[in-house]
Amino acid sequence: MTRLSVEMLAADAPPPITSAGHAQLGIAVLVGIAVIVLLITKFKLHAFLSLTIGALVLGAVAGAPLDKAITSFTTGLGSTVASVGVLIALGAILGKLLADSGGADQIVDTILAKAGGRAMPWAMVLIASVVGLPLFFEIGIVLLIPVVLMVAKRGNYSLMRIGIPALAGLSVMHGLIPPHPGPLVAIDAVKANLGVTLALGIVVAIPSVIIAGPLFSKVASRWVDVQAPDRMIPQRASDDLERRPSFGATLATVLLPVVLMLAKALVDIVIDDPANLTQRVFDVIGSPLFALLAAVIVGIFTLGRPAGFTKERINATVEKGLMPIAGVMLIVGAGGGFKQTLIDCGVGQMILDISKDWSISAVLLAWLIAVVIRLATGSATVATVSAAGLVAPLAADMSTTHTALLVLAIGAGSLFFSHVNDAGFWLVKEYFGLDVGQTIKTWSFMETILSVVAGALVFVLSLII
Repeated sequence: MTRLSVEMLAADAPPPITSAGHAQLGIAVLVGIAVIVLLITKFKLHAFLSLTIGALVLGAVAGAPLDKAITSFTTGLGSTVASVGVLIALGAILGKLLADSGGADQIVDTILAKAGGRAMPWAMVLIASVVGLPLFFEIGIVLLIPVVLMVAKRGNYSLMRIGIPALAGLSVMHGLIPPHPGPLVAIDAVKANLGVTLALGIVVAIPSVIIAGPLFSKVASRWVDVQAPDRMIPQRASDDLERRPSFGATLATVLLPVVLMLAKALVDIVIDDPANLTQRVFDVIGSPLFALLAAVIVGIFTLGRPAGFTKERINATVEKGLMPIAGVMLIVGAGGGFKQTLIDCGVGQMILDISKDWSISAVLLAWLIAVVIRLATGSATVATVSAAGLVAPLAADMSTTHTALLVLAIGAGSLFFSHVNDAGFWLVKEYFGLDVGQTIKTWSFMETILSVVAGALVFVLSLII
């Protein structure tokens, strides 16, 4: 593994917008992050506004002219939205098609019909991982919680025995697997190869979710032995549909972007000739934009049409899918602006200068930085984009594989110990009818196990490949 004895950035890199020394820059970073944390946790200010203010405070404390700090922030916001904004939108549309057409219900019902008894927690991991692939975490929770409650009641299971595996499946997709916003921003920040990151992410995700999901759920169900609460189960999407898509068509649609991106990565490895026509074709069809766009177009025919959607209904579904992502897109964009302010102030170079003689590995440093920001802000996405901006210079002389592992280390760290400053914590608490202590014993511990196991696997991979 490449150690932190990395070389200086290229001589033609743009000069920093401030002449502050390392001490002042370090203080500026701490103050900027502290402002973000304080605004989010104490004053309950939206993460977009908090990140914007934090970036400007960072620039001011670092001694940067305010106009240049504003330019850095807006440049970073614009480039981040330009690189991942369309992908977030396409993923939201695909997720809405999947939910409204009954395709998600079809996947759930088919797998549950073939599973029972001890296999049920494993089935819940599979369901959550497949359904959660194109969905944001919060949407995945809303979609899957009714299923978790029904399965727990019908089979007389402990709620934690069924719920923890489902939550682990959703969470691992959110933290490690593109095309989720966090991993995509980190990939863009450190210039990682998306296909390689996706492939290695799957390798890391499988054992991580097994340990944090079905295996830990045995312990969690003993710590918090509760049954599914008596509540009204929301109407399933397919209850008002005459018919719904087939299991095979739904699964193929959901997995299409992953297959296309993995195919591109494989062709890049086998051929490795940018001038080769085959590689050029796969570079196009395996790009995230094309892969997700293809899945959406295919989904209109494989999900919408079988469900009896008219053209007007399909258009309405697309519009409804886009509406909830405005906040997510702005948070991701503001995170990119904060990242760019860090870079332009010279924080990345400062980290290079200070840590170039350290013996700690870059992936471990990336994981630790993401953990600290996650604990402080409560947002996995904010932790990912901020940590990616801080450690991006460390990827300058890394191989393609190690750059991908750097992204995964950041993603793993961003999942660490969700607690009271995380919206996901309260979602889980309220849906499962738990108190704060029970939520910490189950959900928070599960997230921590997922983060530590995934981080350890990434570190081991960095030593052997």
